[in-house]
Amino acid sequence: MSAIETDVVIIGAGLSGIGAACHLIRNDPDTRFIILESRKSVGGTWDLFRYPGVRSDSDMHTLGYSFRPWRSENTIADGSSILKYIHETAVEYGVDQHIWYGQRVIKAEWSSTKQCWTLTLHNTSGDATFLTCLFINSCTGYYSYDDPYTPSFGGLEKFKGRFVHPQSWPSDLNYEGKRVVVIGSGATAVTIVPAMAAAANHVTMLQRSPTYIVSSPAVDPTVELLRRFLSSDVAGIIIRWRYILIQMIVYQLSRRFPKYVKNKLIDWVRLQVGDYCDVKKHFNPRYKPWDQRLCVASDGDLFNGIRNGDISVITQQINNLTEDGVRLASGFELKADIIVSATGLKMLPLGGMSFFVDDVKIDLSQCVVFRGAMLSGLPNMVVSVGYTNASWTLKVDLINRYFCRLKNFMDRKDFRSFCVVNKPPASETEPLLDFSSSYVMRSIDEFPRQGQNLPWRLYQNYILDIVTLRFSRFRHSALKFYK
Repeated sequence: MSAIETDVVIIGAGLSGIGAACHLIRNDPDTRFIILESRKSVGGTWDLFRYPGVRSDSDMHTLGYSFRPWRSENTIADGSSILKYIHETAVEYGVDQHIWYGQRVIKAEWSSTKQCWTLTLHNTSGDATFLTCLFINSCTGYYSYDDPYTPSFGGLEKFKGRFVHPQSWPSDLNYEGKRVVVIGSGATAVTIVPAMAAAANHVTMLQRSPTYIVSSPAVDPTVELLRRFLSSDVAGIIIRWRYILIQMIVYQLSRRFPKYVKNKLIDWVRLQVGDYCDVKKHFNPRYKPWDQRLCVASDGDLFNGIRNGDISVITQQINNLTEDGVRLASGFELKADIIVSATGLKMLPLGGMSFFVDDVKIDLSQCVVFRGAMLSGLPNMVVSVGYTNASWTLKVDLINRYFCRLKNFMDRKDFRSFCVVNKPPASETEPLLDFSSSYVMRSIDEFPRQGQNLPWRLYQNYILDIVTLRFSRFRHSALKFYK
């Protein structure tokens, strides 16, 4: 056997990757591990996105780590606070000393003879190095950091103003007193529109179709009350579970009684914008609640901007861009000094790396997830796929605990490798994410798939996942272990 340079390689030093490393420190401190990060610093998404108003779109009590509760008074946190939280966690647990920066994983090759992975890494100069390990924990997220999605806008070359994408926000952009058009209606648009409206002359949110938007307080008075009368640890547990249960109840109500929930969501918007906006036209989506992710307006900032005239919403198709702005399908020209294309992300499975098992390239779209943590046909590898109906980190936290438990089980039994060797037939599989958002539909066929029942299905249910990931036995006909 070849010499193993490290036990575990964690790919990605964002919120998920740092959490994965901390779980190893806490549960298996003798494990040797390395974190590979393609960028120059910790933070992942929260280091990449620098657009105005960048913040979480779910509460930090569940987005934060279970082992290091969120202590700030802000339930909805800005990007810089989240980045600081990740940095502080990395330093507190010492995992910052294990990070290799500027290292992109291009290829991962498994040898059944040697029972190990060999990774091909490229640094920022394109030079290749190689790293051998026993296990891979992929915490790369689900979208491309380098290649944001921008639709093909006719006439873009004619536009005289600034055209920008939130994922690559220019630091020199001055929008004070400017007319801004933000194209899109997802989480990024809902965040960026009120933030820019604070300084711009006027901001228009131009959407092809409406999105469900709910107002959520940035500071939750219930949280402050619990912290006042309970110890920090006890309050943290209660607060976290309170938000977990709220998320689960809202999601289940949305799936079981979609018409009722839809009417309630629209009624809440109408209460906040009154007659200042045509709610039926601009906030009445064609799809059911949670067919796409609900967007959050922190302290109702988007609705406040509509009421005071700083923000307007237009629901219409774009015909083309002009020298002075955007021409709509109706023929009306919307004047703009700055156009922001908040049109979604370009999804990318497992960071775009290639996988080989005994020199045979693996087609990820033919793999099926097992317990939401492994992929069929890929030995000694776990993937961190979070929730779409709740905070991403909730599921990732369970996966990382599961991996530590799995590794300890293998150590006790003297197993060196595992592999999910069976999978459901293709006719009994479905797309990995049950979401109708455009950015998902564009690329979902490139991703692994899920089955229709346990242990192949992602149920988006935290309590069920606690049972299956924290307490289930490892013995299963599809999961094989090797010495």
